[in-house]
Amino acid sequence: MITSMTGYGQGEFKRNGYESFVEVRAVNHRFLDVSMRLPRALSVYEETVKEMVRKFVSRGRINLVVNLKSERETGFGLRLDMEAATYHKQLLEKLRDNLGLSGEVTIDHLLHFSEILTNDNSDELPAEVWQTVENAIQQAMRNLNDMRQREGLEITNDLRSRVEALQQKLVTIEERSIARRGEEFQRLYQRVKEMVQTKELDANRLELEVALLADRVDVTEECTRFRSHNTLFLEALAEEAPAGRKLNFLLQEMNREANTIGAKANDAKIAHLVVEIKEEVEKLREQIQNVE
Repeated sequence: MITSMTGYGQGEFKRNGYESFVEVRAVNHRFLDVSMRLPRALSVYEETVKEMVRKFVSRGRINLVVNLKSERETGFGLRLDMEAATYHKQLLEKLRDNLGLSGEVTIDHLLHFSEILTNDNSDELPAEVWQTVENAIQQAMRNLNDMRQREGLEITNDLRSRVEALQQKLVTIEERSIARRGEEFQRLYQRVKEMVQTKELDANRLELEVALLADRVDVTEECTRFRSHNTLFLEALAEEAPAGRKLNFLLQEMNREANTIGAKANDAKIAHLVVEIKEEVEKLREQIQNVE
């Protein structure tokens, strides 16, 4: 089943006074690239979070943001030193008065002093905090994948309709190629007869040589290979595993066959159809860039 590489999901989980809110966004990328913004207290879980993401996504650029709230007086490993805060407030007020400055000392001024609010590494993060985050991440990733799969279904329907259009154009090319082969045979046969005016001319040999020349404009073999690529393309759309790279390879093969058809046919009608086919293949390629 085709899955889009773009999507959005969010998750929220609350337990024992702790609440986690997670947002995750995905865009297309050749490989899996995970970036995240976690609260400082959760930095030790960064690799764990990446492993969780990998279970849901195999390709794409993923941006994940975790926000934590606590109804408890204890924060997430942060310690407030009120003595240091009071000392620095009085120090700033004294500086203001001595210099004849105006204005009040605000919290923004005090937060410039790192000793007032510090990270207390001695405090272990309560287990329920990580549990809320873990549940919120899983919920967000499930919602992300739901959106990616819905968009993937729309992409699949579009891809199928475009492949069907390619099939119809191939039928038209084959019909024209068969007619063109007969026309080319008659043209070459008459031309050679006019050029070779001799009684020793072997009619059977002449017919064989002209037939070989006429075969050079026959593109039924290329059309058959192209049709085989179309079949493999449709089968890949139904596979459970990510198929983006496989689909991209098949499109390269389709484009190669289209170029060969255009070069061999030497016919205006077929050349016009080849241009249309290459335009359709390019549209398919653009869609595939967003497929996992």
